[in-house]
This record gives sequence, C-alpha cells and structure tokens, in this order.
Amino acid sequence: MTEVAKANRLKYCNAPAPGKPHSVAVPGSARPGYSATYRHYAVGDGPLLETLDPRVRTQHEAFETGCAINPNSNCLGWREYDRATKTWGAYQWMNYGTVRQRRTDIGAGILRLHELAGLPNRQIGVGLWSPNMPQWQLVDLAAMAYSNFTISIYDTLGPSTTEYIINHGEIPTVASTVNHIPTLLGLKDKLPSLKYIIAMDSIDDGELPGNRKQDLLNAWAKEKGVEILSLLDVEALGQKHPRPLAPPSPDDIITINYTSGTSGVPKGVILTHRNAIGAFATSMICAPQTDNSVMISYMPLAHIYERVSEQAALGAGAAIGFFHGNILELGDDIKLLRPTAFCSVPRLYNRFYAGIKNLTVDAPGLKGGLSRRAVDTKLANMKSGGTNKHAIYDRIWSNKIKAGLGFDRVQTMITGSAPISPEVLQFLRACFANDFFQGYGLTESYAVGTVQLFGDYTAGNCGAITPTMEFCLMDVPEMDYRSTDKPYPRGEILLRGTTRFREYYKSPEQTAGSIDSEGWFHTGDVGSFDNLGRLSIIDRVKNILKLAQGEYVAPEKIENVYLANLNIFAMAYCHGDSQQSFLVGVFGVNPDTFAPYASKILNKEIAATDLAAIKAACREKAVVKAVLKDMDKVAKRRKLTGFERIRNVTLDVEPFSVDNELLTPTLKLKRPQTAKKFRPEIDAMYAESNAESPINAKI
Repeated sequence: MTEVAKANRLKYCNAPAPGKPHSVAVPGSARPGYSATYRHYAVGDGPLLETLDPRVRTQHEAFETGCAINPNSNCLGWREYDRATKTWGAYQWMNYGTVRQRRTDIGAGILRLHELAGLPNRQIGVGLWSPNMPQWQLVDLAAMAYSNFTISIYDTLGPSTTEYIINHGEIPTVASTVNHIPTLLGLKDKLPSLKYIIAMDSIDDGELPGNRKQDLLNAWAKEKGVEILSLLDVEALGQKHPRPLAPPSPDDIITINYTSGTSGVPKGVILTHRNAIGAFATSMICAPQTDNSVMISYMPLAHIYERVSEQAALGAGAAIGFFHGNILELGDDIKLLRPTAFCSVPRLYNRFYAGIKNLTVDAPGLKGGLSRRAVDTKLANMKSGGTNKHAIYDRIWSNKIKAGLGFDRVQTMITGSAPISPEVLQFLRACFANDFFQGYGLTESYAVGTVQLFGDYTAGNCGAITPTMEFCLMDVPEMDYRSTDKPYPRGEILLRGTTRFREYYKSPEQTAGSIDSEGWFHTGDVGSFDNLGRLSIIDRVKNILKLAQGEYVAPEKIENVYLANLNIFAMAYCHGDSQQSFLVGVFGVNPDTFAPYASKILNKEIAATDLAAIKAACREKAVVKAVLKDMDKVAKRRKLTGFERIRNVTLDVEPFSVDNELLTPTLKLKRPQTAKKFRPEIDAMYAESNAESPINAKI
C-alpha cells in the first residue's frame, strides 16, 4: 500500500465518536416506498470513493505497485509433499520479482495461443479450474497484464455446470489441474469453443500399464481436437514470443464470476477493474495489509470473497501462503504461516468456537474458572462500550489461545458470506483480543458492501456502508417490510456505487430485472438500519436460502424432489437457517399411503382414517428415522448435493392450510409465516441433529 493510500484510509476506517452515526442518511433522499439513501459517515453527500491512490486504477496497476515495494519479498508460497516420508514440508516461496516475470511470460504465451487460434488479442476469457494454488494467481495476473480476464470454475462443480460455464463464456483456454483434464476431454464434443487445456500441475506423476499418463491424455486430446500444454510450455512459448504488456483500462473486464445457479442456470456476473479497485480500497480500509503482512489462502478462489482478499494482499506487497489442500489440517498451515490477517466464513469460526470453548470455559478446575472469568470480564467490557482487550487476561489467557492456533500475529479478522451468531462472534473477540468485524457483500458488489468499523464491538449487525457504496431500502409490502417501520426502516436492500457489477453476461433481461433505471441493484436481501446506520440482514425476498458455509439452495426445488419420489408425502417445507450448515423440513403426510408405511415400521395396524393414530405415528422416533433413510435414498438417486439433503424432519397431517394462514388461496406456501409458526420445531430439529453430529472441533 502506497503512502498516499495509507494516509487516505485513515479518513474512513475508525468509528466516529460514541453516539454518532456510522452511516448517514443523505438529506432529502427519501421518497414513497423507499428509505433515505445511506452512505459512510465520512462520505456524506460527497462523491463515492473509487481508489485510495489516484495512480492505482486497475488491479494490474495494484499488483505492479506491490512489486515495486520490494521485488525480493515473499509473494506466493506453497508446501511440497514428500512421498518418501508422507509428510508436507515447510513453505517455499516465489518472490514478487519472480512472479512478475513469470506472469509476463505466461501472459504472452496465452496471447500467442489465442493468435494461433485466430482469436482477438484482448478481452478474451481464460478458464481457471483448480483448487487454490500459486499457479491460479500466475494465470490470473497473466491474463490481466494483457487486458484479458479469467472465468473461475468452482473446483467442486459437476460436469453439467462446467459445460454450461465454458460454453456460455465461450472459453477457448482452460487452465486446470490434471484431475479435471479427463472431464474436459470427455465433454469436448459439447464444448465447441475449447481449444487449449493448460495443466497447472504435473501430468506425469507416474505411469499407467504400458503407457505414460501424458501420452494417453495427449492422444485423447488429439482425437478431440484439443491441445494440452503444461504451464511451463506456455511460459516457454511466451519467452519465445515476447511482447510488451498491454494493461487494461478501469472499465475493462477483470472477471466473469458465475453464481451458484441453484434457482436455474448460473449467471455470469461481469466485474471490471474499476469494481476491483473499489473493493481493494475497501479491503485496505477494514483489513489493512503491508509488505510485512502474511495471509493464508484456503477459501475457494472461485469465490469473490477470497479473490478480493488476495488481490488486496498482492497490491500491498504482502505474502500469500496456500494451504496444502486438506481443510481438516488447515491448522497445521496456519501454525507454520502465522498470518497477520484472517478472513473466513462462520462455518470455520464455529469450529474454532467449539474447540476453544471445550478446552477453556468448559474445562474443569482452575483452568475453566480462569477462562470463564476472562470471557465474562471481556464480554462485560464490550457490552458497556469498551474494547475486547485486557491488560492482564490478554497476557495470561488470550495470548496463549492465539499462539496455540497460530494466530499470535493476527491483527484483523473478518467474517462474511453468511451471518455469524452474536454469541460466537463475541466469544471469539474475547479470545483473540484483536479487531474482529462482520461484513456484508455479494458477488455483484465484488464481495463488499458494509463492514464494521474499528472500535465497534457490537454484534448482530454488518456495520457501516463502505465509502465506495450507497444503500437504500425498498418496501416489500407482501412480506410486511416497509421503509417507514419503527423503530428502524426495513426493506429490500438496494445498492449502487463503485463496486456494483456492470451486468449479467449475455443476459439483458436478467440485468434489467436486477438493476433499475436509477442504477440500483436489487439484492433480494431484506435489511434494516439501526439508529447508528449499521445494517442488519433480516430476511430474503426470493425463495433462495444461504447456509452457514455460504452455499445457496433453492428450497422449492428440493421440496419437489421429495414430493415427486416419496408418495407418503403430500406437503413439504424445506428450511435452512443461515447459521446452520444443513437443512431441516416440515412435511405433511398422505394418510392413505403413510398409514401402511407406518404400520409396517411400528408392527401394528394403523387405519388411514384414524388421524389421531397417524399423528401419533408421525412423532415416533422409529418412523422419523425410517423416513429420513428413505429421503436419503431419494437424495442420492436424484443427485442432490450434501448441503441440499434434508437432515431432520417433522411430520404431521396437513401442517399447512388456508385456514391456518400458511397457504394462500391459490395454495402457495407462505414461507416467512411458516418459518415463524414452526420455529419451535425447527429449533428442536437443529438441536437434535447437532447433538447427534457435533461440530468437529479439530482445527
């Protein structure tokens, strides 16, 4: 981060004086059906922030700035696996100067490939399909250096979604790990645009009977009309055909980031370098990094949240160490790297919470007593407007916890992607004694939107609007949310500003349906601003759920799968809490088919007309267990993903009706009202399932 950027960030990072708003309403901006427009308190009604340094307008320029700070400092790090000892070694590093040169050669090599294929020499999408690894960043930096862009593919995506993204994005070149190459070749007949596959790891890590793996893949590729090259091949091609860099402009595309597509086919979110630099500025404000900083890369780089975090690190000259691939052993990588900043999602923080709590406040004797005293003191301090730091307890308690996890150097932590429990957030704040913030953003806003300010130790809100954005709330009368609600306005969150995406790729209809004539993006999330202008997410307009790990699910699709494949069901409601990683459901049974089903399980006769007996059978543990087993069979047969499976169920006869106001006159389910009515059952199902399969505390 340049000295200019360091000076400018100070205007925006700290919370104002106690009682002063963190986000302010622009005077005269409210109108019928809409709240006032809210902005960061330091922006007010002035221009929105675009960059912290006027000389840095693209992510390419940001990386060049990072290189100039110290070309010999660590940039990208990884651990090698020793096959003899079956252990992972220490971190190895490429410095900024090496990454910069390799970036240039790879970029020139990709450009040469495109020329040979008769493609334009700029603004062409390059596919990236791999887990987090240094080569991912090399290819991404290489593309942007020559005004091209990348299209990331989630490493866990199946063939059908991969096929859709490659075709929709008209991707000619996919940089991939070797394990995905057979899938790409198998799909080639359906991928007319695909011409090159770049192997980002070693193709020949052994031999197959009678042939080398590389020979087999090359023969298959030749048959399909595709050329496979290693990343080193592409790098050598660039060295043979060097050319000057062709930097992008702020309005050039940096990525097309495809959404999860659970409500249909994925949408390609077009994001520009202007968006990226706005997100970079926000990241530097809320989680500043320098050339002495170290971060760990483990959240999928296909997710925009991780992408902006690493782009910020590269712009600051910081070091990025990649985890070795096993999430259950992430703690080993953290202890080796000792990162200085840490961004994650609630699901991992929940694991930290469970593990630390078990070893501290739940421990017996003196250890448990001291831990409870430390936590209670810190919680009381935060509640009364103080900090999470304590001169004595930090030294004898918090510092030991942090050192044991490898977090002894972490100064800032961010949680996002899904809501975190206030109890978990405050407990971890007490443990880590650092700046720990919750934020809110979307792919369409380059992962940023709101974030808590330094000095704000409250929980249950996502903080102030970033200086790059402005928000307003629009009435949702069908859900009884209005901008005139008291004590705080409520409504669908609308946003616009520096980081708002340009459009959905090849989808003017979806773009027009999401971005209105005034430039507001309609997020589909329902929010509320408190008296200090801090945003809280309270609901979702559309019937799309987001689970604790950040996965989106379409409940109606899942309901229809079970209803169509199990004739014992007549009605279905699929529910997901944003602080839970799995789904539960309330299902209405069909007496005619359920009665013989339950009779067989309970070994007693139940008549289809005996509704009292059927209701009693619905509550029998043996029946519920059998139903869940059959639901699992359906989920596997219909290829539902793990997070789309319903893990616990409440059964009843006609749980939803027009009379109990859970169905509309046209027999459509009223989801908010259903969730409210069945809240006790939902809480009980989650409690039971979590007790049977507790969170793995290994970190």
